[in-house]
Amino acid sequence: MHKALPQHAKTAATLIATVTCLLALSAAAQAWSPAPRVYDGPQVEDLYLVIYSDPDAQVLAMEQGELDIAGDITRPVDIQRLNQAETVDLSVAEGFHLFMMGWNLRAEPWDRLELRRAAACAIPRMELVRDIFQGYSVPVDSYLPPASPYFTADTKHYPYDPETAKEILKEAGWSWSDGGTLIPPGGSKPLEELELLSPASGMAPTTAELARRLAKHLRAIGLPVKVEPLDFSVMVERLNRHEFDMYLLAWVLTRDPDSLYAFYHSSMDMEGGYNLTGYHDETTDRLLEKLKFAPSPEAAEGTAFRSQKRLAEELPVLPIYSRYSIAAVGSRWQGTVVTDVVTADNQWSLLHMHTPGGTKELHWALGGEPRPLNPLAAGSALSWEVLGHLYGSLLSINPETLGDVPWLATEWDIDVTEETSTLHFTLRKGVQWHDGEPFTAEDVKSTISYLQKERIPRYWDSVRDVKEVTSNGNEVTVTLSTPSYWHLHGIGGLPVMPAHILEDVEDWKSWQPASTEHPEREDLTLLVGTGPFVFAGYKPGEFVHLRRFDGFWGRNQ
Repeated sequence: MHKALPQHAKTAATLIATVTCLLALSAAAQAWSPAPRVYDGPQVEDLYLVIYSDPDAQVLAMEQGELDIAGDITRPVDIQRLNQAETVDLSVAEGFHLFMMGWNLRAEPWDRLELRRAAACAIPRMELVRDIFQGYSVPVDSYLPPASPYFTADTKHYPYDPETAKEILKEAGWSWSDGGTLIPPGGSKPLEELELLSPASGMAPTTAELARRLAKHLRAIGLPVKVEPLDFSVMVERLNRHEFDMYLLAWVLTRDPDSLYAFYHSSMDMEGGYNLTGYHDETTDRLLEKLKFAPSPEAAEGTAFRSQKRLAEELPVLPIYSRYSIAAVGSRWQGTVVTDVVTADNQWSLLHMHTPGGTKELHWALGGEPRPLNPLAAGSALSWEVLGHLYGSLLSINPETLGDVPWLATEWDIDVTEETSTLHFTLRKGVQWHDGEPFTAEDVKSTISYLQKERIPRYWDSVRDVKEVTSNGNEVTVTLSTPSYWHLHGIGGLPVMPAHILEDVEDWKSWQPASTEHPEREDLTLLVGTGPFVFAGYKPGEFVHLRRFDGFWGRNQ
């Protein structure tokens, strides 16, 4: 695999290795092992996802024992403070985080490549990582994080050099007004103000500080950039509607390189789609199609490298850094799962966590409002921090090897020919929905059919090529019209929804399952899944309450 790091990445990697040694991780934070009882939970009865939009309040709550677990800790001062707390243990993992600055390529001025390249040269990535994150992040030029087995550093780089940025613009015919603002080639009027959308500082202080600094550096070469801080849900809505000039956004990418297709293939430029910038390029499309339709992981490697090289030339977004994942857990808790790529704040930990004397409640930090609580429309990580505990997929991911492990399916295979892919799943027996209805092959078929018929953007890349879904008892066969190994993870990773609920959803965009009472169960809403927890309520600004699902199939394994 192509894993060589550029020198600045090696420097930051050395810093984080030193930091990791200093964190004195808890001996109770057990590494993953394929033990016979790998599910066996959850052991807590009530899970409270407590909303902390203020990072200072979250840190204080961890120190005082009001919070039991918090992930995505980013500010160095918070990391150092929690590391000194005797009642808190920290875990560090490389993770799949990638932070990017995007621009709207559908309109001027960002449709001009020379402007994007000049902007890239105006950004001091290493300085920003050093000053804001103090070595807890790695500056990157790449379109996959360094943790990815398909990452390559052999791409075009844009070292910090404002004078080079200005030369790029001069050569392309740009000029400057008397006030120092850029004037497009052939024009006479300076650029109008450009808004840089960013989450508000109360929710994401490091991102807000980064936005301020990025705007300052871009203004230094004549770009009239103004930061526009927004509530995260409002920001996502504007991005989905393509109402923006620029934005800052972090992603936690998947283990597979075909995520590049979802972000940068022209067909994914739709309202609510992942191609937020509106990037269209025929050469890139051809590379990404070859990557997406690779018959095996090995066949995808070379195309993954070439795709990243092309993207680095075209700059549909500007990668800034990849952050190491850091999570905090109250030291009285045992059973957390920690690996090289997974911190303690994961589903596997939640299935195993317990205290010696037994604890009924677990308080888990949620960094903001999880809107919308609608599995068909939700696209943010905050929403899925809740929904992920309610719904299950056919396959899950081993947190150590990143390989496939059984979930709602116990066995599976894939047959890729020159023209098609055929997936076969054997479903787990004895699984039931939260409302007591049995989980069947019809639920899998109904989920795939609904997502495809409605062309729901979040899932479109996974279901668009489905040709046929057939079921026989507890067997499901999915035939797709294109050859691709990644179809196994695309279909196997879908959240399966109950057919008896889905059949009544007329408008998936406006569906409000979290606030709609179940027609037959007064104690339930329409958020009905097969996951280890049942939705019990949401109090905006305070918490989401989930109850243990005693009918969860894993408790009997």
